[in-house]
Amino acid sequence: QVQLTESGGGLVQSGGSLQLSCVASGNVDSRYTMGWYRQAPGKRRELVVLLLNDGYANYGTSGEGRFTISRDPVKDAVYLQMILLKPEDTATYYCYYGGEQTGHEYWGQGTQVIVSS
Repeated sequence: QVQLTESGGGLVQSGGSLQLSCVASGNVDSRYTMGWYRQAPGKRRELVVLLLNDGYANYGTSGEGRFTISRDPVKDAVYLQMILLKPEDTATYYCYYGGEQTGHEYWGQGTQVIVSS
């Protein structure tokens, strides 16, 4: 089992910034993909960004140019820096983990981001 602990969500004004954090713990693979999805009320969950173990980042279209993912491999953590936030970025953001050896996938409990206009 792998546990994902998210933090950093909250309320921010349009144009502001937030950083989300996600730390994996438990039986973490030595190679894994981690990243973020988000789901707005009444909408489907969508990709924000996935960071592969080799360092390649696959960004969805929603945060392109405004969101940046980074990783601390020692802490098994990923960080999502979000700038120039818009009201349409309001959503619950879910951390994702996919182990390359085991093929197991896990989701965080979600952290809410609210961007006021």
